[in-house]
Amino acid sequence: MAKVYDVPADVLIVKLADVLKNEDIPAPSWIPFVKTGAHADKPPQDRDWWHTRCASIMRKIYLHGPIGVNELRKDYGGGKPSGYGAAHHKDAGGAIIRNAIHGLEKLGYLEKVEKKGRIISKQGMQKLDRLATEILKELIVENPQLKVYT
Repeated sequence: MAKVYDVPADVLIVKLADVLKNEDIPAPSWIPFVKTGAHADKPPQDRDWWHTRCASIMRKIYLHGPIGVNELRKDYGGGKPSGYGAAHHKDAGGAIIRNAIHGLEKLGYLEKVEKKGRIISKQGMQKLDRLATEILKELIVENPQLKVYT
């Protein structure tokens, strides 16, 4: 069985976002109007960015958990140019990350570890590993040389 480490992140996140669209993960009503942080100039152009962010957060917690909201804010933040100088890092918005985490916890994919942050639950790990296995099988059909990784 393939793990999340074995498949490209972009393919996994797109497929997981499609899966999360069909599940009951509520997007807040303010999603169409907000920027993703102080570093962003405009709101995201993709209409389904909420599910993509949830999928990305779930993958990141799988790889680096236990991880807290502040660490995720740093990871999703970016540089904002300030005049003539170099860009300075700004953290991403915390409400987006917290709402995504709470939605994933309600679905049973994440668990809270006291004073450490969130980790992936057994159910979430199974979902991601099954999805990674499906993706690897699709990639093997396209490129038979990848059969070594099964």
